[in-house]
Amino acid sequence: MHKPIHIAVYCASSNSIAPKYFEVATELGEMMAKRGTVLVYGGGRIGLMGAVSQAVVKNGGSVIGVIPYFLERIEIGNHDAGELILTDGMRERKAIMEERADAFITLPGGFGTLEEIFEILTGGQLGVHQKPMVLVNTNGYYNHLLAQLQLGVEEHFIKAVHMDLLHVANTPQEALDYIFNYQPHQHIDKVTEDELKSLKKNGNGEVPGSE
Repeated sequence: MHKPIHIAVYCASSNSIAPKYFEVATELGEMMAKRGTVLVYGGGRIGLMGAVSQAVVKNGGSVIGVIPYFLERIEIGNHDAGELILTDGMRERKAIMEERADAFITLPGGFGTLEEIFEILTGGQLGVHQKPMVLVNTNGYYNHLLAQLQLGVEEHFIKAVHMDLLHVANTPQEALDYIFNYQPHQHIDKVTEDELKSLKKNGNGEVPGSE
């Protein structure tokens, strides 16, 4: 019997956002349960986190929640989760979620959500892992962020090939289809062999454009 795919979902813990975001979060939870995946998430009962986890549970799916002790009362720890892991802090929380997950889906969120997906994305860029990473762009929420990343490519802060590490989906269906059909990308070093040769050839430690 194959081990079910464990998917970490990063998303908002706020109840103040528009209903359309909750609808997509609920849809994702329902689909995850029906496709036999395991939800790994931040362990709370509020916001989009709560919507995803409740939908998974209601549809007979499995849930692993990971939440720091100091946030358990703020985000209302979900003791209905099949497994609720309490941690001493945020770093441990993120490390456990990354370790337990086979794939990552990011729904709309704020600072914490952005921190989580960019840490995972950086790990993929550096070859630390080869797990699928998907951004669900509900209602165009991430349009400006994606434009900023494209600017990073144009200004040579980001390699164009690394943009392919983050798959952008418009719906939960697209996100799950991508994960189920995922083929790992060939790793492209952040610093290429040609760039290393150029640095060694210069041998003076000067940075282009620093004069």
